[in-house]
Amino acid sequence: MDIAALKRDLDGLKIEDNEKLVQQKSRDFYWYSPVLKRQLEEVTADLVVSPKTEAEVVRVLSACHKHGVPVTPRGSGTGNYGQAMPLSRGVVLNLAEMSAVKEISSGRVACEPGAILADIDRATRAHSGQELRLHPSTYNTASIGGFIAGGSGGVGSINFGGLRDFGNIIRLRVVTMEAEPRVLELTGEDLHKVTHAYGTNGIITEVEMPLTAGYDWVDVIVGFDTFMDAARYGNALGCQDGILTKLITPIAAPVPWLYFKRHQKFLAEEQSVCLVMVAPHALDAFLAFTRKQGGTIAYNAADHAPEEKKGLPPTYELAWNHTTLRALRVDPSITYLQSLYPFPNQLALVEKMDGMFPDEVFSHLEFVRFDGNVTCFGLNLVKFTTEERLDEIIRIFEENGCPIFNPHRYTLEEGGMKQTDKVQLAFKREADPQGLLNPGKMIAWENPDYDYHSGRTFLFKGLERAG
Repeated sequence: MDIAALKRDLDGLKIEDNEKLVQQKSRDFYWYSPVLKRQLEEVTADLVVSPKTEAEVVRVLSACHKHGVPVTPRGSGTGNYGQAMPLSRGVVLNLAEMSAVKEISSGRVACEPGAILADIDRATRAHSGQELRLHPSTYNTASIGGFIAGGSGGVGSINFGGLRDFGNIIRLRVVTMEAEPRVLELTGEDLHKVTHAYGTNGIITEVEMPLTAGYDWVDVIVGFDTFMDAARYGNALGCQDGILTKLITPIAAPVPWLYFKRHQKFLAEEQSVCLVMVAPHALDAFLAFTRKQGGTIAYNAADHAPEEKKGLPPTYELAWNHTTLRALRVDPSITYLQSLYPFPNQLALVEKMDGMFPDEVFSHLEFVRFDGNVTCFGLNLVKFTTEERLDEIIRIFEENGCPIFNPHRYTLEEGGMKQTDKVQLAFKREADPQGLLNPGKMIAWENPDYDYHSGRTFLFKGLERAG
């Protein structure tokens, strides 16, 4: 790669080639996984380029195509599967400066890919009292483009399902990686070509998302004597059509007591909890339902003055992968697994798996609406010992009917699909014929004959060189 020639062609754009700063922008939260931490520790790009307009994105992709330089897009780097890490060096395309909220109307917002989710909501709330349907626990730092390219759902999924469900994205503008890059407008089923594709087949330059009514959500922590009491309560609450919630998160003891340090004064050491975000108008009904279900209110934000709540993180920053983050800050040996407990047997499966790994796997559920039914994902905390033991735990979950979306793999397929996404592969052949976009992340492109049942970690040849 002639990086010097590329820099000349990109003269006038914002370029960073300081080795330490480039390495910093070549990182995401891959270190959640001890496996990825070992594999990806040495990965870095040659350059960081920060376009400010779609026209500059086109210019960067055209120049990189000319010189055969790989391009890895990056939002704000809050992903934790190595999505934004440049396995073959080249350019990190930093989209953080394309952050404008361009248009707000009834039920929709259009914005640039680098817009931070919390900033989008601030704008839509001020404009018309609306908010985004879904967001990850990294709401205050994650970008909308990164969420679409690397995420799958999150806070709000109890009402609206996942990002790839029809209707949860309205429109995307995407730039292809060709000698003369094209700008495409994708809607409907065409959105599946680039959602959760890690930027392997196009660079998102504009996003149009649906909005819903915005509320000043009330954070509540409900305590239970056993984890299964919390799990049954979470499932029943998710099925209450008249009680509007945005988050339902059962977590087993002693995780809340050990790792939710700022909330610890509200908790008991042997207490399992269910974290909830509930709409203000539904609070009284929610409290009545909780009493009927035998839950104990450990914390209700509505009962505390602003000065008492000062310094307390919002409930969503205790949930989803923030649970893992808070545990890691206290105990670096913690990692996690992401699983599905399929409907309609989710509670039986949860109970079976919860008792299988005492003091090694700690249950953490996120209730979601999946194909119209209430069920749950697991983001279970794991005391990491060896990679072999981690693989064994994964095997046991899957043998018991609980699919694992493996957060210890950096490829699209190994992270959950278990097979080639033919739609995304076909679009990559069209939009990135030289395979220069985020190489190494799509197995079907690198190695069409890969054995998905082998249990091997797919190592892209560029990563072998980098290591």
